[in-house]
Amino acid sequence: MFKFITGKSIWINILAGIVLALVLFFIFVFSLNLLTHHGQSKSVPQVTGKTFEEAKKMLKDAGFEVEIQDSIYVDTAKPMRVLKQVPESDESVKINRTVFLTINRSVPPMVEMPNLVGYSYRSAEMALKNSNLRVGDTSFKPDFARNAVLEQRYNGKGISAGTKLQMGSSISLVLGDGVGDRQILVPNLVGLTYCEARNVLGASGIGIGSVMALSESVSDTCNAFIGRQRPDQRDDQGRYNRIRSGQLVDIWLQLEKPELNPPPPPTDEEEQ
Repeated sequence: MFKFITGKSIWINILAGIVLALVLFFIFVFSLNLLTHHGQSKSVPQVTGKTFEEAKKMLKDAGFEVEIQDSIYVDTAKPMRVLKQVPESDESVKINRTVFLTINRSVPPMVEMPNLVGYSYRSAEMALKNSNLRVGDTSFKPDFARNAVLEQRYNGKGISAGTKLQMGSSISLVLGDGVGDRQILVPNLVGLTYCEARNVLGASGIGIGSVMALSESVSDTCNAFIGRQRPDQRDDQGRYNRIRSGQLVDIWLQLEKPELNPPPPPTDEEEQ
């Protein structure tokens, strides 16, 4: 079988092998150039900001393959728009190369509302940013804690921590404005229930400070009666005490409604 090869001179066989190797090498190089499109390159078109369908058509027409690499949500961009492309635009690459696209989601993902009550405004702003939420309107109401978050609201209503919201939603904050300069007469709370007193004080921008019980059997705080308060409505000389908005009144609770001896109403001079 090998007589044809063995019958020839060894140099002829060596030369034939070299020629065969060169032929195979050139065939390989030529095939490699065809497969890799050596020397055939194009500039990648700019598709960021385009819809996916528009970007896909532009890239296909330019001779590139298209693949979605990732989808994220950016509330400032329109849904299903191209946010990023790899390779970037104007790069010169070989034809048939795949261009990877990052697309903006059409529906924002849901995130949890953090608890901001008690935070400073700056801390609340950072917490919302970290939760992919935004600060909406801010308003103030009298409270000794200046610029502290008193309430968190969504669409005009209070929202509790842990509630699911769409990413990018705006949260309104109610902040304390600190102790005000306006002085008002201390209201008489004795004889009111705790919840009634809370409403009276809240209407004047005054908060409830310490809450103490005159009786150990007090369990229903809202319906318990106030037997004492500090500061009192009047001082030892019978003059009306004054308090600033944002300050606090301490109260003592009891089960029975105390006997009331209402003081005379303040005069016009005392009210001023």
